Amino acid sequence: MSGSASRLAWCGLTYGCIGLGTAGMVLPLLPTTPFLLLAAWSAPKGSPRLARWLHDHPRFGPSLQAWREERAIPRRAKVLAPLLLAASWMMLWASGVPLPGLVASGLLFVAVAGYVLSRPASVAAPSFEAPRSWARR
Repeated sequence: MSGSASRLAWCGLTYGCIGLGTAGMVLPLLPTTPFLLLAAWSAPKGSPRLARWLHDHPRFGPSLQAWREERAIPRRAKVLAPLLLAASWMMLWASGVPLPGLVASGLLFVAVAGYVLSRPASVAAPSFEAPRSWARR
């Protein structure tokens, strides 16, 4: 793959992950953090400017910095992840997924929850601060 095609593919992956991560902020069963971590990994390969924007973003930057420096996950995510995984498994169960699917998804969800809970909690929880231009005058 040529240099510009490769950069375009990395940028496409980054923007797609940012979009999915942003959607995950409002959709209850779509995760935000894994998509943002993937975006943070792929952004420098496609666009250093996009990588800087992502790491300097007021909402996403603190979580990415905590992950990069400490492999830490925000406390709120550590609480919500197991709850949402359990809710997802209950929805699978209620919708009549066959037993092998329930067992496989249950094992996967327990592994994911265990990993999330085993990470340290980030010291400073990220908070969204609106840009000053949003403030009423």
